[in-house]
Amino acid sequence: MIRILIADDEDMIRSALAALLRLEDDFEVVAECRDGEEAVAEAARLRPTVCLLDLEMPGLDGVDAAARIRRQAGSKCVVVTRHARPGVLRRALSAGVDGFLPKSRPAQDVAAVIRDVVAGRRYVDPEIAADALTDERSPLTDRELDVLRAGSRGETIAEIAATLHLSPGTVRNHVSAVLGKLGLATRQQAAILARERGWI
Repeated sequence: MIRILIADDEDMIRSALAALLRLEDDFEVVAECRDGEEAVAEAARLRPTVCLLDLEMPGLDGVDAAARIRRQAGSKCVVVTRHARPGVLRRALSAGVDGFLPKSRPAQDVAAVIRDVVAGRRYVDPEIAADALTDERSPLTDRELDVLRAGSRGETIAEIAATLHLSPGTVRNHVSAVLGKLGLATRQQAAILARERGWI
């Protein structure tokens, strides 16, 4: 039996997916989780074969949850998303995710992907893969990306400066350059965009 953990913060989607997967003779749904933190804890406890994780969950998203689950439980991880941005795909692959597909796929496709990753194959939706190959590269320098990464959780300029061993004035200059290049008003907007595109 393939033991499956499902994590999705939308109750209806999670329940429907669990019900559909339970119709497969070789599947056993062992846990239904509402967020990434719960998924990590349950995966460590239950050691499922595969974790099916929604990308956009409150707190710990599907990619970060997958990285922790792989370290702590050794389970295969498949990330599903409503908004399949190429940058997120790059981040997911870097985290060791075994499968990546949009929620628009039918349930039988999800079942086939689960079987593929259990067999040792990696699955990436072809359209997302094609988009990733043509997606724009970051216009930001490595140091500008460091500044965004160091401030991605709302750290102050002084905290970023201390983390990167820079002066606050230098950090402000980098932030100003980032906002100018991206045409955005705030550092938070820049961090969100950079994360969505897989730059940080």
